[in-house]
Amino acid sequence: MKILGISAFYHDSAAVLIENDEIIAAAQEERFTRKKHDSSFPKNAVKFVLEYSGTSVEELDAIVFYDKPLLKFERLLETYYAFAPKGVLQFVNSIPVWIKEKLLLKEIIKNEIKNIEKVKKIPKLLFSEHHLSHAASAFYPSPFEEAAILTIDGVGEWATASIAYGKGNKIKILKELHFPHSVGLLYSAFTYYLGFRVNSGEYKLMGLAPYGNPNSERVSRFIKLIKENLIRIYDDGSVWLNQEFFDYATGLKMVNEKKWEELFGIKRRIPESEIEQIHADLALAIQKVLEEIVIKMAKYAKEITGAKYLCMAGGVALNCVANTKLLETGIFEDIWVQPAAGDAGGALGAALAVYHMYFNKPREVIKPDAMKGSYLGPEYCDLEIERILRKYKVKFYKFDDFDKLAYTVAKAISEGKVVGWFQGRMEWGPRALGNRSILGDARNPEMQKRLNLKIKFRESFRPFAPSVLYEDLKEYFDFDRPAPYMLFIAYVKEERRKPLPPNYYELPIREKLYYIRSDIPAVTHLDFSARIQTVHKETNPRYHKLLEKFKEITGYSVIVNTSFNVRGEPIVCSPEDAFKCFARTDMDLLVLGNYLVDKKEQEHLEEIKVNLDEEFPLD
Repeated sequence: MKILGISAFYHDSAAVLIENDEIIAAAQEERFTRKKHDSSFPKNAVKFVLEYSGTSVEELDAIVFYDKPLLKFERLLETYYAFAPKGVLQFVNSIPVWIKEKLLLKEIIKNEIKNIEKVKKIPKLLFSEHHLSHAASAFYPSPFEEAAILTIDGVGEWATASIAYGKGNKIKILKELHFPHSVGLLYSAFTYYLGFRVNSGEYKLMGLAPYGNPNSERVSRFIKLIKENLIRIYDDGSVWLNQEFFDYATGLKMVNEKKWEELFGIKRRIPESEIEQIHADLALAIQKVLEEIVIKMAKYAKEITGAKYLCMAGGVALNCVANTKLLETGIFEDIWVQPAAGDAGGALGAALAVYHMYFNKPREVIKPDAMKGSYLGPEYCDLEIERILRKYKVKFYKFDDFDKLAYTVAKAISEGKVVGWFQGRMEWGPRALGNRSILGDARNPEMQKRLNLKIKFRESFRPFAPSVLYEDLKEYFDFDRPAPYMLFIAYVKEERRKPLPPNYYELPIREKLYYIRSDIPAVTHLDFSARIQTVHKETNPRYHKLLEKFKEITGYSVIVNTSFNVRGEPIVCSPEDAFKCFARTDMDLLVLGNYLVDKKEQEHLEEIKVNLDEEFPLD
């Protein structure tokens, strides 16, 4: 049985193809269109998953969309009615779009599928509820026979968070939190107020929080102001948001800026302007509030399900700091988070929900999970790679012996070189996991600065993640389980840390940023944390081999891993995407499969760089 799952028309459009309950292929549309968070119908992603699986449209048993647009339309109408006459302008502008596009979604999907492949009859078209799609994406690929399921995001149809219980092939939604009261939208409101882009910059807010002073009276005061004015938090983790301070329900902005300015005593930060200590303190305050809410929700989920394990999805599940705080409480014996936890992952969940619940098919529990390391996207052969290199008249080396290639690259990294590393199938989800990655030496104190300013062209405060051989994990970090998807943080071991100056938290942000905190400074954040990726031979033997060679050379089995892209650009998909990114940055080496390109040996790269026409808006 083959099912096509689709998410689209909000952000992070994607397509997934499952055969029975095996995930065959999955990809986000942005990787093909090169438009970050592309919300359009995922025609390229659909075409890819069909071709990769060798499936024609007529062979599909069902096509399933990840939410129910009619329920969303109901929420829109009821919200405007409840808040009238506020928001009348947005109502007048948005309703024609909804009537023309969203309410005709069934016909739009059918027409788009027919444009991809000329067929007389479209397979059965089904619609899953948004939070059921999230819950299914979290539970069915997990390694648990039964589990509590917690989903938290901005908003689906009505639900903004849900608690469910999964057992065998069934999921039962037990509790829901409804719009406009939303933990995800609360966090996004602070993302907006601190000058980052909503639905894109939430991870920047999380990365900024450790620059806040945890001992300051100001952080405590901000937490108190948030709890007394913006939000009421109940014992079960449900929340009530004071809509006098927010504008997302009916307006065109996230918050009432005048009221926020009066409340917190600071103006909204202008995007790209200097980040001050007060901004970091506010980021830390909302991160602490988020963690409190998530832990209370999880406690309640434990109470009403009695489950030993927890599965998580929804955009808030990408907050790896909150995930780790929750793990540390010991409420659940273990936690599994869907690596594509946002809306893209809804395409996967919708397909799995239909297979197991609509068609009532059995579920096979797979260890360590059913995600295949999340390597589910396109891959490219030597012929395709060499064609691109010849197209750009690049001098290159081909290695027939991968051990030799891995040693050569590991040696270059140990010497301070920055490497674009492109291998095998593209990752599914927002993280690069060693197949579309930029790599550097975690021991190098200048590496974070160089990667941020010369390669990624992004804000200097943002941390980088370490990839570490799973078998060596405990040599570097206080963490005791696999973390293959960068969804948890771990703290650098005490013996690897450098002593902090007595006034560390009072130092200006830039001084704190470049203070050497451990013997792996490029991946050690302000609070000694790191968003770890454990590398496993079973799921990524090539990346594992590279780390083994790096350990041979240096004695260290940990390197910097950041996504292969520049700021505002989606992670690269094809060899050509990778070459263009390499050409316009200060990367030293490019590795495409078995091919190596050394930048210093290229004669025409500056000319190529000038002719590259891709511009990416800052995210």
